[in-house]
Amino acid sequence: MKAVNGKVVSLHYTLTDDHGVLLDSSRGREPFAYLHGYGNIVRGLEKGLEGSEAGFRSTVRVMPTDGYGDYDPKAVFEVPRGQFPPGEDIRVGMQVQGENEHGVLLFTVAEVNDQGVVLDANHPMAGKNLNFEVEVLEVRDATEQELSHGHVHAHGCDH
Repeated sequence: MKAVNGKVVSLHYTLTDDHGVLLDSSRGREPFAYLHGYGNIVRGLEKGLEGSEAGFRSTVRVMPTDGYGDYDPKAVFEVPRGQFPPGEDIRVGMQVQGENEHGVLLFTVAEVNDQGVVLDANHPMAGKNLNFEVEVLEVRDATEQELSHGHVHAHGCDH
């Protein structure tokens, strides 16, 4: 069976950047499963897995435009320190959340100074090439419930 729209693909992956730095891996855990064609994984990886079958092994290189997008310097801005609770330990690298009319937003703290906190709204992997070492373990038909919900249900669980 091939990885095409509406199939559940189970795989192991190891994700590194262009310097070989390990960013994530499913090794040592349960295989990662997703519903192919439903946008559950980055577009470039899904394209690289299109038509693959159990036993497929490859390196899939995903450029930023097909991953988490290009880095946008306009998405970095400073907010007054007073917008955070007094005494809160704000550190560079931590993630904080805010809210607007569209819902909850995540920001990475890029700098802290006496007057404010510089926040970066870019995804932490924006602007990075992603290198996936993949091994497809299984491709199966999705259940009707998985198709209607648009994602995989682990071990027969429906939520």
